[in-house]
Amino acid sequence: MIRTVLTTAMCWVVLFNSFAQVDQVKVEAFISKYATSRGVSEAEVREIIGQAEFQLSIVEKFNRPAEKTMTWSRYRNIFMKEERIESGLAFWKTHETALQKVSAETGVPEHIILGILGVESAFGDNKGSYRVLDALYTISFGIPRRSSYFTKELGEFLDLVKAEKLDPLQVLGGYAGAMGYCQFMPSSYRAYAKSYDDGGTRDLMGSPEDAIASVANYLKVHRWKADQKVAVPAVASANANPPAKFSSKVKYDVAHYQNLGFDPEWELTPTRKVSLLEFQLDEGKEYWFGLYNFYVITRYNHSSMYALVVYQLGEAINKRRGGL
Repeated sequence: MIRTVLTTAMCWVVLFNSFAQVDQVKVEAFISKYATSRGVSEAEVREIIGQAEFQLSIVEKFNRPAEKTMTWSRYRNIFMKEERIESGLAFWKTHETALQKVSAETGVPEHIILGILGVESAFGDNKGSYRVLDALYTISFGIPRRSSYFTKELGEFLDLVKAEKLDPLQVLGGYAGAMGYCQFMPSSYRAYAKSYDDGGTRDLMGSPEDAIASVANYLKVHRWKADQKVAVPAVASANANPPAKFSSKVKYDVAHYQNLGFDPEWELTPTRKVSLLEFQLDEGKEYWFGLYNFYVITRYNHSSMYALVVYQLGEAINKRRGGL
């Protein structure tokens, strides 16, 4: 009897703590606003939202993103592994027709598409294990500073599952709500996802071909420039004077940075517009010139480390394939 009472009490404590982590006033406000804007009943929205679960592990991961605590050396080593390069090569062989077709249509190189898919989901092997509904619910109503953005994404998710005929309780993704091969947030899924087959569904959870088409479409819409470089290593002179701030936005020409003591390792014309980027190694620093297409990759993820590892993984897979 005592054990039963204690067990029941503990369950109530867990339930109360989970409930207390979520701003229920904001939950109700979201339900009301969404129902009104979409012309549906609050009961219909509440039926889905009521099944969302607060996940403390999501809060913990969200508050400690790896990219803000790792050096470039450690971050790069996560992705530039032999098994991932081999997986990319195998994925290329399996989906060669789709990659060739999409690349020809969009101007986005096959290996760049592979670089993004490799970093985002290990070519579909790691699409995430959290219910997207739980992730968006937890961040929207449990992390006040990000509530505005993620409540919008939660609304986009409800729109998405209805339009694509998905079960909102079965869609899995990362801890921040990104999903599928491409790890698109719901708004990006709705805006940029594309069916490989004309007139087909946009299945980024189960269709590698749709994922290939969607990644390329995202980069194309963000003005990818066909047949142009992405990044070039920069060599710093002994008396180099790096700028106070670094940005992936292409503002100055090569000559500007040469005056600061940075030269391209590969040939670039002095008038070519570039950005100078600094990467912290475990020991020392590394510099790269980012070209416009590097900036386009940062539209997918704003981290310069992300863009550079996408480029390097794609290059490694391309080199491996060329050596066959």
